[in-house]
Amino acid sequence: MPIKYVPFIPEPIEGQAVLGNFNRILKYKGADDMSMILQRGMPLYEMERQETVGDNSNNNMVIRGECVSACAYLKENGIEVDLVYIDPPFASGADYAKKVYIRRNPKVAEIIAQAEQELDIEELKTFEEKMYGDVWDKEKYLNWMYENLMAIKAVMSETASIYVHLDWHMVHYVKILMDELFGEDNFINEIIWRRKQSVSWASKQFGITNDTILWYGYNADEYIFNPEYSIDDENTKKYLEERFIYDDNDGRGKYMKSPLVNSLYRPNLKYQFHGVNPPENGWLYKKERLEELYQNNELVMPSDPNMRIYRKIYASSYKGQPIQNIWLDIPIVNPMAKERADIDYATQKPEALLERVIKASSNENMIIADFFGGSGVTAAVANKLGRRFIHCDIGINSIQTTRDRLKADGAQFDVLEIKDGVQLYRNPVQTMDKIKSLIPGLKNDDSLGSFWEGAIADSKIGTVPVYIPDLKDSSSKLLDVVIMNRIIHQEIPELDSNIKKVIVYYIDISNENEINDFISQDDSTTVEIELRDLKAVLDDVIISDNAEFHIEEQKDNLFGGYVVSIDTFLSDRVLQKIFEFNQKSLLNSTSKKPFKPIEISDSGLELIEYLSVDCTSLDGEWHSDSEIKIDKNGYVIRNGEKTKEFWNGNIYSENKPLRLKIRNICGDETVWEINV
Repeated sequence: MPIKYVPFIPEPIEGQAVLGNFNRILKYKGADDMSMILQRGMPLYEMERQETVGDNSNNNMVIRGECVSACAYLKENGIEVDLVYIDPPFASGADYAKKVYIRRNPKVAEIIAQAEQELDIEELKTFEEKMYGDVWDKEKYLNWMYENLMAIKAVMSETASIYVHLDWHMVHYVKILMDELFGEDNFINEIIWRRKQSVSWASKQFGITNDTILWYGYNADEYIFNPEYSIDDENTKKYLEERFIYDDNDGRGKYMKSPLVNSLYRPNLKYQFHGVNPPENGWLYKKERLEELYQNNELVMPSDPNMRIYRKIYASSYKGQPIQNIWLDIPIVNPMAKERADIDYATQKPEALLERVIKASSNENMIIADFFGGSGVTAAVANKLGRRFIHCDIGINSIQTTRDRLKADGAQFDVLEIKDGVQLYRNPVQTMDKIKSLIPGLKNDDSLGSFWEGAIADSKIGTVPVYIPDLKDSSSKLLDVVIMNRIIHQEIPELDSNIKKVIVYYIDISNENEINDFISQDDSTTVEIELRDLKAVLDDVIISDNAEFHIEEQKDNLFGGYVVSIDTFLSDRVLQKIFEFNQKSLLNSTSKKPFKPIEISDSGLELIEYLSVDCTSLDGEWHSDSEIKIDKNGYVIRNGEKTKEFWNGNIYSENKPLRLKIRNICGDETVWEINV
């Protein structure tokens, strides 16, 4: 249950009612519900610090949670952001998966003997785990996007900008939303990013090779813009070759001639200069500046007093051509590039793209926020450019990837978690796939609308429709008066008249007493409505991993005085995923592509991705006093430093470890106390 609701301030721009223009244009469902949600405010939950990396004097944040709740926290604490870049779901209809790599078992001597050899990536055994499905009903997507954009606007500074990265599926609809929220006058640019040169599958259409980025300012009169210039692209090289053709042989190299004529009529700049008459509109500079250029031999003086004076622009000092709104020079992250190899995250964007955005629309020490942070590229680039950062994402894989990426870069930050109930589920897609098996008696019922997940057959009262919030759609996680109003006045009336009862599951509830009062006071239906907490069903979905280990004190150890050795590791959830993969591979095998099962050793150490020991505290916030990450090739990354060593099954620390944390290859983390 939220602590409170934080108002969406400011409201949409004056003169435009919430969703008014948009509803008139598209006539889509949900506008009234969204109006009620916006009037209610942003739900503020307790924020729990999971870990602090470094001193973090700049208050950098990596937040696991949803955009709206994160913005409520920032608003409540008076934190304003100076630049927002978001790369939200595109409503593309695609499923995105994480490739899970089986690590190499440190107990196998043959592998240790090969430590100095380069490994063939194709030899690595992998399977995929679905991260999220980008499948949306258009109306739900637009409502969800509107709420998120309102929340983001509420925490932007008066000189801030926002870049919204989308593709052709929804960008035109979101443009209308942005016009309403930020005002048409605050639209700055539509940026076309060519992410690939061509596509091979487009046989009946032009190939789609671009994404679109919408850039708005909070206030178009005061936003920050630092123009960038291109010097390396083919157009600029051709320009240099064709225009920079003069050379005085004075050692300063080639130059081009640039006219000093003012484009506007400036009578105060009409003066004679060294016998040369001024142009009709006047010179480009004041006389003092022109004289300075003359004394430095940077002017080409004419022999005729009625002809022009030119300034010498030297190629050595030429910045290049200003970057325009069509970006052709930043390719997508190449599958073989180091950037891809290090991160390997679905929907990963190139650092060069974010570097351009951040340099153009912020200055050093400003706060850069990404509320759909994904692989952490925005935070990583902001940190490298001397900015502060806020990374937010609902997915545990995003938080782990970003945390490890920033740690390797030497960044300082807090890892925070919004306690809104959603964190019970590490992978909402997988949970939804199994939800029906977790609720006794729940079956599909084609006679029901899509709002209902299915029905339970009750021997006394017959069919009982069941509503389950979609864990993939964060906007439905909170059961409030808005959703209950929809259930009573829209969904129940559509049911068969024989229905006597419905069951409504919830992840979180705005106020249970308020909801029950709302139900009891509404006399428009006789159907019984039973509320059930979904957390009670899902508590046992994630089963903790098991590990056996022992600790020794070794004063002469190269890495520290203590060593924790992992003897065995068992993860039922990962083994189930491997079993499912093997079964599928067996069914799809052929004589040309024989079945090659993934086999796990008795020790199970190849299921470990990351280990950390806390030598500071037995409970509460985690202190990673020593950590090891095993990359997909089996090499050790020790405290953020890459090595060419294979993991030997141990983790070392200078001080006596009190707790051990192990992350399996799917991302589940388990913590054990260490008793010495």
